[in-house]
Order: sequence, then C-alpha cells, then structure tokens
Amino acid sequence: MPAVVVASHGDMPEHEGRFTIYVIVCVIIAAFGGLMFGYDIGISGGVTSMDDFLKKFFPVVYERKRHAHENNYCKYNSQSLQLFTSSLYLAALLASFAASRVSSKAGRKRTMQIASIFFLIGVILTAGGLNIEMIIIGRILLGCGVGFANQAVPLFLSELAPPKIRGALNISFQLFVTIGILAANLINYWTSGIHSHGWRISLALAGVPALVLCLGSLVICETPISLIERNEVEKGRQVLRKIRGVENVDDEFDSIVHACETARQVKHPFRKLMKPASLPPLVIAILLQVFQQFTGINAIMFYAPVLFQTMGFRNDAALASAVITGGVNVVSTFVSVYAVDRVGRRILLLEACVQMFLTQSIIGVILLKDLKPTGDNLGRGEATFVVILVCFFVMGFAWSWGPLGWLIPSETFPLETRTAGFAFAVSSNMLFTFIIAQAFLSMLCNMQAGIFFFFAAWIIIMGSFTWFLLPETKGVPIDSMVDEVWKQHWFWKRFMVNDEYKAEVKVV
Repeated sequence: MPAVVVASHGDMPEHEGRFTIYVIVCVIIAAFGGLMFGYDIGISGGVTSMDDFLKKFFPVVYERKRHAHENNYCKYNSQSLQLFTSSLYLAALLASFAASRVSSKAGRKRTMQIASIFFLIGVILTAGGLNIEMIIIGRILLGCGVGFANQAVPLFLSELAPPKIRGALNISFQLFVTIGILAANLINYWTSGIHSHGWRISLALAGVPALVLCLGSLVICETPISLIERNEVEKGRQVLRKIRGVENVDDEFDSIVHACETARQVKHPFRKLMKPASLPPLVIAILLQVFQQFTGINAIMFYAPVLFQTMGFRNDAALASAVITGGVNVVSTFVSVYAVDRVGRRILLLEACVQMFLTQSIIGVILLKDLKPTGDNLGRGEATFVVILVCFFVMGFAWSWGPLGWLIPSETFPLETRTAGFAFAVSSNMLFTFIIAQAFLSMLCNMQAGIFFFFAAWIIIMGSFTWFLLPETKGVPIDSMVDEVWKQHWFWKRFMVNDEYKAEVKVV
C-alpha cells in the first residue's frame, strides 16, 4: 500500500492523498519526454565524430581530422557541423511559444503527443538522410518535438505530484534526460564499429523513446489543473481522486477551482508577465536557464567524444570516456532525487558551484600547460586525470543545476502565468543551448584551454546570484509562493508593493 502523504505548510490546510501506483506510471511515461531530449544531446556528439558520417556530409572536416599537423584544438571547427547539432535547439526555441498556447488550450497530455509525433518524423528524416539539407530539416523537426516536450513534461510532473515530494518527482524529467545521454553514448560506442551505416542506427534509435511517449500518452491522465482550467470540472475531480487514491479531495479540488477562476480573469498572460509582481519568478526562470548552459555542461555532453579526441584519445577511447561520464551523470542525478526535498534547492546549487569551479579551473590549467596547439597530445596519465575531473564536474551539475534548472521554474509561477512563464524558461534554455552548441567548437579553436576558464568565471557569477537572489522553495506549496517566498525575500519583496496577487492563487 503506498504511503499517505500530506501537503501542508504553515497555516495551509492539509490535503489527503497517497502516492499511488498510477501516479508512478504516469510519471515514468511522461518522463520519456526527457529521455527523448537526453538521447539527442548524447547522440549528436558521437555521430559527428564518426568518420562515415563526416565523409558523407562534412568531407572538409574529415580531411582536416586526418592531418596530424592540424591544430589540436581546431580539428572539428566547422559552422555547418555545429549547425547539425544546434539547429534542433533553434527550432525548439521557436516551438516552445506555440507549445505554451497548445498546453493551455489542449492540455499537457495532448502537447506531449504532438511532441512525440514531431520527433518521430524528424527521426525518419535524419536516420534516412541522403544529403545535408535532409538531415537539417529532420533536426528542425526534432527540435519542434523537444520544444513541445520540454514545455509540457515538467508542468505535467509538477501538477501531478503531491507538494511534499514535488521536487523528487519533477527531477524524474532530468533523470530521464541523463539516462537518454548514457543510452546514446553506449549506442554510439557500439555503432562506431558498424561501418558505412552505424550512424544511421544511432539516429534511428532516437525514435524508441518518442514511440513510448506517443503510445504511453494514450493511457495516462491529464492533470486535474489542466482539466479544470479548460472547464472539465467534474472530470478534473475524478482524476484528482484517482491520482490521490482517496475519495475526500474536496479541499484540494476547491483550491484548484479557485485558482482556475482567478487565472481566467487574466486574458493576456504574456502581458501579465511584464507586471512588477510577475518579475521575480520570470527573472529567476530565465537566468537559471542561462546559467545552466554557461556551466559548460552541454559543451561537454554534446561534444564529449570530440573533446576527448582533442585531448588525445583514440576514437573508441573517446566514445568510451563519454560512456563513463554519461554513467556518472545518471547515478549523480539520484542524489538530487533524494536530497532536493530534504536539504533544499539552494544548498545543492551552491555546493555544485564550488565543485564545478574547481574542476573547470584545474582542467584549464592542465590543458594550458600540456596540450599545445600542435605537437603531442596529453599523456595517458594526464588524459585519464582529465576524464576523472570531467566526471566530478558532471557529478556536481547532475545533482544541482541540471534538475533544478527545470524544477524551480515549474513550481514558482502562479497558474495564470504558468504556461506563459514556463515558455520563457524553455525558450531561454533552447536559445542558450543553441548558442553554446553553435559556438563551442569555434570557441575551443580560438580560446583553446582558455574556454575552461571562461566557463569557470560564469560559475562564480551564478554562485553569487544563488547566494544573494535565489530564495529557498523547498516544501512551499505553489499557492503559497507569493506570501511565503517573494514577499519575505530581502530583494524581491519590493516588487510586491502593489500587491497584484491580492486575490491569492490557490494551486497545489
């Protein structure tokens, strides 16, 4: 029998409910949207390091790679090669705003279905690609799928979860992202030995999580909040009973109805986001996405095999090193699942800043000292030590900025601006992911070892932001964020002077 969980905070009423098996099933199926995203992050770097792929689509890069005298940092410097990776995220940026409207009007479940269909069509085009135009179009459609999934899935998870374990359940999205990255690295390691068409297998298998999400979304429920928001009130009550596992859901149901009635009074949610009282969650949501990318994590995850080859690893060793870092990523995310609702969000973010700053700085020093633009690569011992440092960097990110970058924006917006606000978070993430993906190989070529100091400097900035401006939201029901978080914070409370949230939004 699942344990009873009770949502309470301060003077808020307690809501009855159990953590049911049905909720677990819904969470797992929805989280396959994260696996879709993670698989693509991991697969692109491995595919772009495969000779068969380069010979077919990027012959200039392939010839440059073969020349031993070529600059160690510039072997893969190609705007078109970077566009193969980054085009997906530019498409996701644009799709996220359309996904916001679809999520509000059609629901989180339908948005996830649309995401899976976009992704499946994109998989067909990329895996069956005959020319560069075909695979770029495929990547754009994959990006539309990512934009829709990343908009709907975190909201779905936050709205389905009881407040007491909201953090842990929401992090299942990031957990599945890391599993997707690891799966992609393992598959790339296997397909790299299948010559002439191994890259096609790698790209085709991206369709597996998309198919699971597409079929699974037929059996999961819509969230009660989304149903009531769209005037399916009685159905919302029935679903609420089903996911809580109890008959008495009146208090929670009434608070959701009240929230939806308040939200309906806001006819222009994007305009509402520009009001002073909406700025605290909006600014934090956007900056978390910017900082998440400027840790340097996606530079490592996108191009891990390429990066390790730059450091002197052979192709199979580079792919194996990427598998190792992918495994560390998955295991470390479980730390966040365990700790986020126990120690809080801020502690995890601050600890990780120290850890990531030290590892980035040490890697930079090693490369600056021992990896010259031309000549010998790193020695075996040094290269192994760099892989260990990369693993420690990935650990810190995986239990902090990775999952919390999605969790915090999903829990801090009130209902009337939730989908619009989260659209800004998703689009900001995709914009800066696009920038890093498009620029990293060129930055590596021009900045060389200095690129690691560049990311380390950003980590100092984000640590300062967390210390001074990021409030703790552990255990605070979404409907209490204004009174218990924003109005109590030394800086953000000044934006609440007009009390635009006087009609308090009641959302669990």
